[in-house]
Amino acid sequence: MHTEQEAPYVCDAALLSAGSAGAVDRSLWPDFMVGQSEKPVRVLLVDDDAHIRSVVGRELMGDSRVLLVGQAASVKEARRLMRAEAFDVLLADLNLEDGTGFDLMGLQRALRPAAETVIISVMEGDTQLLRAIEQGAAGYLVKHSWFGSYVQAVLQVANGGASITPHLARRLLQRLRGNCGERDAKACVPEKLSERERDILRHVANGYTSQEISQRLEIALLTVNTHVRNIYRKLQVRSRAQAVRAALTQGLL
Repeated sequence: MHTEQEAPYVCDAALLSAGSAGAVDRSLWPDFMVGQSEKPVRVLLVDDDAHIRSVVGRELMGDSRVLLVGQAASVKEARRLMRAEAFDVLLADLNLEDGTGFDLMGLQRALRPAAETVIISVMEGDTQLLRAIEQGAAGYLVKHSWFGSYVQAVLQVANGGASITPHLARRLLQRLRGNCGERDAKACVPEKLSERERDILRHVANGYTSQEISQRLEIALLTVNTHVRNIYRKLQVRSRAQAVRAALTQGLL
């Protein structure tokens, strides 16, 4: 069951954490989801704290749905790795000795535009969170409050969802709702999306795949994909993560 407390805008936490000990229970992890033992999600980890790299690295290597393809302790090392290794998700520390995780996001978009970036940081301020989202990050995780869930975060963004530490996500929602009072409510909910498109967008924000949306709404998969393409066009985005961010900004969720 999907609840706000489990993980905002993402797949069911129990499903995503299935097989965290290494062997994936295929009854809980459908074969149409991204992240299979034979084709795991490839991850680059960048953090200047050796202990953090060790803890997060061990967690990632303990799940067969994820493959840790490289680690770096600086922006310089990360840039070299990003050019040398194919990757699907970049886990990047916000503050590094020779720069920031933001410095790596532009290179990620240039080298692997289909990949996703998740910022990890000890900083919990709205400024850093909003900047990460504005620059295209699919997630923002606060260190120490997210240990044991990095695999879940990687799988969430790899499957088109977004991953934000829950208390930050709640604060972000409260901030966005505060910008949408009764006087300008219509401006916060654009008329250009149909009710069906908004319904599908809510499912996308909760991390459901097109196949799952098709089953839940009892409509054809082709119809779901058509609606998703229309949502992309109307919101002027190119991915599910971008659609979720645009929906939050425009008050659609």
